[in-house]
Amino acid sequence: MTFNRPSFKKILLCAGLAASFTTFAAEHTVSTKYGNVKVNDEVKRVVTLSEDALDSAIALGFKPLAAVATRGGDSVAEYIQDRVGNISIVGTSRQNNLEAIVAQRPDLILASATLSQDQYNILSKIAPTVVPKSPGIVTGSWETIAHVYADALNKTDEMDVILADIEKRASALKNKITTKLPQNERSATLARWMPQGPVVMSSQIFAPDILASVGFEINDAGVVKEGRPHSSPLSLENLSKVDNDWLFLATLNNEGNAALEAAKTSPSFSRLNVVKENHVMTVNGQLWTSAAGPLAAHAILDTIETVIDKKMN
Repeated sequence: MTFNRPSFKKILLCAGLAASFTTFAAEHTVSTKYGNVKVNDEVKRVVTLSEDALDSAIALGFKPLAAVATRGGDSVAEYIQDRVGNISIVGTSRQNNLEAIVAQRPDLILASATLSQDQYNILSKIAPTVVPKSPGIVTGSWETIAHVYADALNKTDEMDVILADIEKRASALKNKITTKLPQNERSATLARWMPQGPVVMSSQIFAPDILASVGFEINDAGVVKEGRPHSSPLSLENLSKVDNDWLFLATLNNEGNAALEAAKTSPSFSRLNVVKENHVMTVNGQLWTSAAGPLAAHAILDTIETVIDKKMN
């Protein structure tokens, strides 16, 4: 991630003006990637610089002033748009606009776990900036990160309840799925269709994590390198690598949709057993391959439940 930024002196001046609006109140300390950060117990003006930060904040009852655009779009992800209202967009997952961030006069910035030290040093001059310590691309990492955002917002108990509700819902859905689908019919892959071909998503990222929690056996075909979120694009000839019992197929934008529609006409695609069984489920890539957080978890569970009800009844 980089910054679209004016001169550093101008940023510091604006940051100083923004800080002058901060209300003195009790503080608590949050353990972050870059050390302990003191945060006002009653923050009001929150800016989120990652999709999972926005999700967690909304789930906890906050309405952030600004966010970054989702991958492949110019606003927040579709699943959360009706919850944020006329939110300001202050960058993308790759580039933030410092001047736009300062203009929001934040008293807390919730940043991505991948934010660099240099970028943190600048943002922290604007407002207390929380960068979660990420365990990396491992199962359950999204919950760890959600807890950090909740701690920053002084809502840890509330997040515990929210995550427990998700676990309870997933367990009920797992019982439903495992009753209807024998174990040898539950292998699944999540792939994102790009104009240059499909990329297989790691079994360790957010959406496959949710799929696994309801009983699917996630197979990333062994094509995803360790520590990476997805594979390199596969050729149509290598599509057999994702020929499992179920294929959840995501697209991010119109170009991806067009490429997928073209691929469906190819013999390589139509020969897949998962296609013949009509177990290819097209899903929203903004949600399934970009988002994370409690609200995204519920949205994915909604999709899974709809799929199972439609295919199994």
